Amino acid sequence: MNGDEARPGPLCLVTGATGYIGGRLVPELLDAGFRVRCLVRSPSRLRDHPWAREVEVAAADVCDADSVDRAMEGVDIAYYLVHSLGTGRDFEKTDREAARVFGGRARAAGVRRIVYLGGLTPQGVPERELSPHLRSRTEVGRILLGSGVPTTVLRAAVIIGSGSASFEMLRYLTERLPVMVTPSWVHTRIQPIAVRDVLRVLVGSATMPEEVNRAFDIGGPDVLTYRDMMIRYAAVADLPPRVILSVPVLTPGLSSLWVGLVTPVPRSIARPLTESLRHEVVCHEHGIEEYVPSPAGHPVPFDEAVRLALRRVREARVTTRWSSASLPGAPSDPLPTDPGWAGGSLYSDRRQILVDAPREALWRVIEGIGGDNGWYSLPLAWAARGWLDRLAGGVGLRRGRRDAQRLRVGDSLDFWRVEEIEPGHLLRLRAEMRLPGLAWLEMYAEGNGDGASRYRQRALFHPHGLLGHAYWWSVSPFHAAVFGGMARNIARAAARYESARQEEHRTAR
Repeated sequence: MNGDEARPGPLCLVTGATGYIGGRLVPELLDAGFRVRCLVRSPSRLRDHPWAREVEVAAADVCDADSVDRAMEGVDIAYYLVHSLGTGRDFEKTDREAARVFGGRARAAGVRRIVYLGGLTPQGVPERELSPHLRSRTEVGRILLGSGVPTTVLRAAVIIGSGSASFEMLRYLTERLPVMVTPSWVHTRIQPIAVRDVLRVLVGSATMPEEVNRAFDIGGPDVLTYRDMMIRYAAVADLPPRVILSVPVLTPGLSSLWVGLVTPVPRSIARPLTESLRHEVVCHEHGIEEYVPSPAGHPVPFDEAVRLALRRVREARVTTRWSSASLPGAPSDPLPTDPGWAGGSLYSDRRQILVDAPREALWRVIEGIGGDNGWYSLPLAWAARGWLDRLAGGVGLRRGRRDAQRLRVGDSLDFWRVEEIEPGHLLRLRAEMRLPGLAWLEMYAEGNGDGASRYRQRALFHPHGLLGHAYWWSVSPFHAAVFGGMARNIARAAARYESARQEEHRTAR
């Protein structure tokens, strides 16, 4: 174990810290003054989190009583945020055994409270008729409530936030299919909840009175069908209205295959989620308000929750996950540890090449790109793209650049805008041409020793709707010539610049 031992406050044990909710809960607990210990099987998976050095880490498996015993030492509140969804057919058995171990070891360690995030279940439906996913979540909650440790079970339906499997399924279905033939479960009523509200209630549950040992329904202010959510997502994302036709013939298995064809969400996760969508999941009580009252503006309405989940894209910024930066973000934002299919589609073209010149010479060429210096590949193609952009009402290539040698953040550069610059290392440009999506171009200069350097180049495109995907695939055959040629010619220009500089130096001597 390691971490900041001097941090005051009760000690919280967070299981599932590498998961969607756990990874976002930890910084919220730290901000609230708690100490945090993360129980993970692979501690190395925490290293990309910006808060990794502020927590203790316990390497343990929730099914291994001995390792859980060690992780429970001195713990005041234990958050149970793990489940075996997507790991195989025996996930119900695995979840049952893990819950029994966790509850028993928490009681033996004198833990004051267990907080568990489960699933919202339909009222009046026998447990045996629930989907395996919801049935398992219900059983785990019951085991923890009977553990002898005061337990808060929070039952939520669809969580709205970038990285949530349910939200990502909604995102991809809506963005990729302007016309949909859907299963009948699109008419099932659901009460979604913003991830911000889930985290707020999770943190607030840590201070519940000792006598509280019960389950609470939690949800947002809107009760919607899945069809309603797709239509409203499209409106918030500025997509054309979606045409949604439902048919009764798609079984849960066929539904998951359909979802798998349209979205990158793994079938092992999509199937239990789609099976659960046949049940109406609406809050039937609001007892949580007595213990964790909602502040002004909460719970967050559905449209605002979607807007927050799309916030990084709306601000036209490369997201944390996309840029591989370890920057703290809002709870609705992607994290570096989210699965590759989370955060929406992002296409990329990557190039790198060794340069026979030092990094300083390479950076000189990178910073001088555009304007009269051009873009180092197929000038006619770049000119044609500029003409097409002007015909579509865009800025084209007419803006040039402010200074022939130097760039600064905010400068216009032909039909790009300088979004970020790290002198001597990184130039990131955001496209301002007319596109069915958002695009960036990144250029890196890196030292490679012995007077050489390495040039790295990355073109990124976040498509907007089906037209955005079609655009990327229509132009990708030309990337080898455009972007590949650009990388090669920048490397050659840097070598020529360095050769001329050395010749000038010799002549001066």
